[in-house]
Amino acid sequence: MRGWLAALLMIAAPVFAAPLPELKLLSEHPVDDMIGGNLSGLASCNGVLWTVSDRDDAILYSLDTKQTVWKARQTLLDIPPVPDSGLPLTLRSMAKASALIRGGNLDFEGVTCDAAGNRYLVSEAYASVLKVPVNGAPVWLDLPKKLVQEAQAAGMLAHFNAIFEGIAINAAGDQLWLAAERDNRGILIAHLNKGVWQCTGSCILRVESGEDVLPKEVGGQPLPKDFADISLFRGKLYALERAAYRVCRRTLETGQIEACWSFAKEALRPNRLYDQKFGLTEALVVDEKGAWIGVDNNFGARADGEKRPIVWRFAAPEGGWSGKP
Repeated sequence: MRGWLAALLMIAAPVFAAPLPELKLLSEHPVDDMIGGNLSGLASCNGVLWTVSDRDDAILYSLDTKQTVWKARQTLLDIPPVPDSGLPLTLRSMAKASALIRGGNLDFEGVTCDAAGNRYLVSEAYASVLKVPVNGAPVWLDLPKKLVQEAQAAGMLAHFNAIFEGIAINAAGDQLWLAAERDNRGILIAHLNKGVWQCTGSCILRVESGEDVLPKEVGGQPLPKDFADISLFRGKLYALERAAYRVCRRTLETGQIEACWSFAKEALRPNRLYDQKFGLTEALVVDEKGAWIGVDNNFGARADGEKRPIVWRFAAPEGGWSGKP
């Protein structure tokens, strides 16, 4: 009888996942002089940090990181007309209408760079990627139309303001990863072959659905699982999962999760809370020594009164990013 009861209790008992290891915060950096605020992406290019704002269409910012408070320095962009990516007219029209109110017609949500220092910016409004060369004028990548077509057929890129949110490129500049934000979220890939961008087989590495529950400090309600940014480091993709307050290592081949680390302990300290009931982290760079995570505060003040965009520096996990948590 006792054995039967014990077995029944094991079946009925809820299964709780073990808590994720917490990343250690090393420093915090408010960012001055971003005209539109709303820091929405980060890239480390040959020792220089670059960022974009989803409210500034024609500006790419480099960051002067000499002091605790960073200064954003403008690089003005002469942007050519946006190509047709295949994104439905309804979604493009909604983005245009929104830009009339808040600014940021292109809605740049991520930035990355190759080994040569060329920068690549992803436009959420048009599901397109702008290449900003080290020398020369910016140009939109001629990505295959099937990228958007396959994503939509899989339930991604289906809602306004839930298109491409993250971008990563390899050192050679011939493999490009894009993160679809939510409802469904996913990771897509395109290859440059003899000067032509194409998908080798399917454009989709992974598609995921479901919900994450926000921590109680920011309301505790369920939200769709999301990707806020991705970063390529040593043959792995690292994804910033905004609603879950975590960074996860994923394989390049399938996008499958291998390991995750939380940053919730530091992000949710009382002085860092915003009166906004969702996650606000939007930018990620992973490197040998740690991770940069950027906060898009939507012009809102947090509990201690800070109104500027914030970048946090976290230490790499003990044993490095390639180990098991």
